[in-house]
Amino acid sequence: MFTGLIQRIGTLRSLDRVGEGGRISISHGPWDDPLETGESVAVNGACLTVVEFDDTSFVCDVLEETLQRTTLGSKAVGSLLNLERALRVSDRLGGHIVAGHVDGTGTVAAVRQLERDRVLEVSCSEELLLEMVVKGSVTCDGVSLTISGLSSSSFEVNVIPHTWKETALSDLAAGSIINIETDIIAKHVRRFLDPGSGTSSISMDKLRDAGFVS
Repeated sequence: MFTGLIQRIGTLRSLDRVGEGGRISISHGPWDDPLETGESVAVNGACLTVVEFDDTSFVCDVLEETLQRTTLGSKAVGSLLNLERALRVSDRLGGHIVAGHVDGTGTVAAVRQLERDRVLEVSCSEELLLEMVVKGSVTCDGVSLTISGLSSSSFEVNVIPHTWKETALSDLAAGSIINIETDIIAKHVRRFLDPGSGTSSISMDKLRDAGFVS
């Protein structure tokens, strides 16, 4: 489990295809506490397991599904990557609950300056948009962000200067592809409200009778 608060910006050293998957090597600045074999690191929002490491780099095996579902398979050597180590029980939950399981990708439609902030407009599938609400949380390339705008084909997030400077989001431009993970709570709500799931005991009529919707 992660929080979406980026701890290091890494650089892709290599991505080698191995059978039906790959092996990725990433360089980074030293951690306060060294990595450990077997620990989880979110790489641009995708949870990977460390299999080799030294003071300034680590290696992970990557499933083919991960390469297909995320942007990792298309990254070029030298690309900047957002890194976050797994959450400890005693850590502060400063962002939101992030599983590190990327739901899909989106395309940056525009990057705009709004006073001191940047605004990212991201186009993505309707399936992803159904699990988003204005002022709800979304993870973009591993970064916890708040949704500031929502349409039938895209969403917007505001990025403060600190986040822009301290993450690889600053590398984004119109046309960039990013990893998206929607909020875990939104997933459960959608599951329970989906009449085709066979598990829902909640209906819009019940929510209306309870006063949750008008």
